Amino acid sequence: MPQPSSRETEHEIEVSAPAEAVYELIADVRNWPRVFPPTIYVDRLEHDDRQERIRIWATAGGEPKNWTSRRTLDRAALRVDFRQEVSTPPVAAMGGAWVIEARGGSGSRVRLLHDYRAIDDDPEGLAWIDEAVDRNSRSELAALKTNVERAAAASERTFSFEDSVSVAGSARDVYDFLNEADRWPERLPHVSSVRLTEDSPGLQTLEMDTRARDGSTHTTVSHRVCLPHSRIAYKQVTLPKLLALHTGYWEVRPAGATPGDGPLTVTSQHTVVLETANIAAVLGEDATVEDARAYVHGALSANSRATLGHAKAYAEQLHQPHGAER
Repeated sequence: MPQPSSRETEHEIEVSAPAEAVYELIADVRNWPRVFPPTIYVDRLEHDDRQERIRIWATAGGEPKNWTSRRTLDRAALRVDFRQEVSTPPVAAMGGAWVIEARGGSGSRVRLLHDYRAIDDDPEGLAWIDEAVDRNSRSELAALKTNVERAAAASERTFSFEDSVSVAGSARDVYDFLNEADRWPERLPHVSSVRLTEDSPGLQTLEMDTRARDGSTHTTVSHRVCLPHSRIAYKQVTLPKLLALHTGYWEVRPAGATPGDGPLTVTSQHTVVLETANIAAVLGEDATVEDARAYVHGALSANSRATLGHAKAYAEQLHQPHGAER
């Protein structure tokens, strides 16, 4: 039972989709960054059919936060219980449940329950949590409804792709190049300026001005989760006009079975959802969704390949033996 000082809240929404389909979307946290606006990245630390331990990076009150939770999945009851294992101040404790109830026809009701406490029962901290829980709960439920109800339509607008390069160098050096985004203007020709903040280790906010192929410059803002020396996951929160969503990651992994210095495979992965309402304004009245897919894929891939190429050159130069010919 919650402590007397705990707050309990409940949010709900009606969804025009079968309860089982809603449950599946909630149960699989790997897709949460593209389903729920506040979620930046989720790492599944442990999992089986009934229990899982996850680490979540998400925005709360507009600020990037992270916490570790344990979840219990009950497919028969269409319920997922969660409890934060490690909370982020001002939260002292947080838990709750997703409860899905079948309605008449093919509809369902989704209830999102929370119970929580502030550190030292601080009134200002509790007010901050109240606001963050309310905002994120409403946002998550609305996004859940949209993603379930528009699954067929979204499939045309959603796509993923990867670019990779082989590197004969150190994973640390490649990772450092990708992690040190504040140095990209001097290292990457397509990046004109960068504002990088890292208020807590490994959690960055990156504002970047990028030059497009036509010479124009556009600004994006991303939250980045940096996991040395293997992966940097990100989610853009300020997007170009053609994108409704953009998530992705940089991954550095051994090409073979044995970890160590090279050879490495370095990958840039993107998942995007097109903003179809802006296609005509950006690409012309006759442009199609397929035209927009090709344009976005080409633009993002060109930047990724350029960054991968410069990261490869940087790491391989550092990896050369001292005194080797340049």
